[in-house]
Amino acid sequence: MKTPSASDDWLALDQQLCFALYSASLAMTKRYRPLLEPLGLTYPQYLVMLALWQQDGRSVGELGETLALDSGTLTPLLKRLESSGLLQRQRSAADERRVQVQLTPAGIALRQQALDIPPKLASAAGCSLAEIGALTRELHRLRQALTQIQSPTTPT
Repeated sequence: MKTPSASDDWLALDQQLCFALYSASLAMTKRYRPLLEPLGLTYPQYLVMLALWQQDGRSVGELGETLALDSGTLTPLLKRLESSGLLQRQRSAADERRVQVQLTPAGIALRQQALDIPPKLASAAGCSLAEIGALTRELHRLRQALTQIQSPTTPT
């Protein structure tokens, strides 16, 4: 029987897609830190702001779904952004159970300061914005495929 080489060993750490994604995510978050510092944002706060810059006036539930965050994680982020004056939360008049999130003028203005972050990140990654876009689309496709997979059923 042939002994598998390192490149054939699918249990080798460097062969694991999950580890490549995990370690790339850690490196990405670390790269964002100095870019976000002048904006006064943490990486998770930046994600919230990106979602609101894309579509303001979302409910907390919609934001949680968009960002794949539960309300226990999202609510403290929103409170900090609200105390920073970047957004406001308000109960819906139509349904008091829903909390709407709106950018303040300061939150809207912060978008202009964030415009140079994507090109700076692309440069740090040694990629063009087009390459970053292609990689992002591929990762979205992967996430979509993984979230649609149903658990295997046990044969009866």
